[in-house]
Amino acid sequence: MDILANQTVLIEIAAALVLAGAAIGFLAGLFGVGGGAISVPVFYEIFGALGYPPDIAMPVAVGTSLAVIIPTSIVSARAHNAKGTLDMAILKTWAVPVLIGVMLGSFIARYAAPEVFQAVFVTIASVNAVKLLRRGKSWQLRDTLPGPWVMRLGGGGIGLVSAIMGIGGGAVSNLFLTLHGVPIHRAVSTSAGVGVLIAIPGTVGYILAGMGKDGLPPASLGFVSLAAFALTIPTSLLTTRFGVAMAHRMERRALELAFGTFLALVALRFLYALFA
Repeated sequence: MDILANQTVLIEIAAALVLAGAAIGFLAGLFGVGGGAISVPVFYEIFGALGYPPDIAMPVAVGTSLAVIIPTSIVSARAHNAKGTLDMAILKTWAVPVLIGVMLGSFIARYAAPEVFQAVFVTIASVNAVKLLRRGKSWQLRDTLPGPWVMRLGGGGIGLVSAIMGIGGGAVSNLFLTLHGVPIHRAVSTSAGVGVLIAIPGTVGYILAGMGKDGLPPASLGFVSLAAFALTIPTSLLTTRFGVAMAHRMERRALELAFGTFLALVALRFLYALFA
């Protein structure tokens, strides 16, 4: 009887991962995010249900999320670039600073308490959600992007925060770009490219940070669960292009409201986790 019960639980977990993959891919295309806002809480709940403590479940959820973001962000960035709205000049400016920030965030991940990950998630998602939903001119710092040094500092911060949150940086880079007058469609498209810059070194960093850690799930490479990765990827790649197509059909304000609502829900979810 116990064997049948365990098999049922494993089937339910596998089904949840497949569905999460579909949501991750769609969101990656729609909002220019890597889908980490979906995959991190889903992975966290699944590893928790399997009996892993928060100090293992949270970094594994974040590391696996970054691994999943690699292919989805590449597909999303290519699709947005084909629409002509991905700003390669911004990506070139951010490439090195983002890498430095990501590696620092991955190092912090080895020693940080799970509450640190959740608190960063709530803060960034909440600020961005309020900005997008209220859409006041007061939420715009200036009409143009800042100088190269401020841009580089911004890129480093985006990499650092995104690595701790386990996201492709879309929510953070979108906030930075729109605060400096970048139109929402261009910000979303460029944020998809940021996901590529963050996810690859972020995944490597989490693999290295988790090496030798006791109590990791089976089939893990550091803080990356290869089993969760394998179950999530197929549907995420299938749905990414649908998200891109919808993003470019939506009006600017509709896209802002949709993205803001999505981030607000994510913030509430992690706020609940902090105080539950």
